[in-house]
Amino acid sequence: MPKTRAQKAEIIAKVADRFKSMKAAAFSSVSGYTMVQADALREKAREANVDVFVTKKTLLRLAAKEAGLPDLSSDVIEGSVLTAVAYGDEVSAAKLLKALTKENEGMTLLGGILEGQMIDAAGVNRLAALPSKQQLLGQLVGVLNAPVSGFVNVLAGNLRGLVTVMTAIKDKKV
Repeated sequence: MPKTRAQKAEIIAKVADRFKSMKAAAFSSVSGYTMVQADALREKAREANVDVFVTKKTLLRLAAKEAGLPDLSSDVIEGSVLTAVAYGDEVSAAKLLKALTKENEGMTLLGGILEGQMIDAAGVNRLAALPSKQQLLGQLVGVLNAPVSGFVNVLAGNLRGLVTVMTAIKDKKV
């Protein structure tokens, strides 16, 4: 049954609100997508603070226009489109759809939106290859902690050497 104008306007407003509050979005084709996969994807998306939805291309374009985003041209969005919108981490939507397209050979990445700019499928692949924000923060802490750890190890090395010499002297006398 076709949707009424009011239903379409409601969908456009809802998607535009998602686009306005997002950090990044990724688009994928939906061919060969089963309900079992959809349920698993929704569960993973919930954990990653990502919204996943399928919307008609025309409504998606109108919502992007209403949200002040660049035009989603027909060369980027083709066929049935699965949209993942990330709110917390910029790479989470791309990672989610990249994993999904690896599992399903019929699905392909189409493109995405990052910082209000359109990116192509290669850009989404590069974005998905980046570590998450938590991983980057952990690496930063490790880099900042490395000089301190090295200094502590140097200071402890002298004590270890002294203990080793004292133990050797004790063993020699006994």
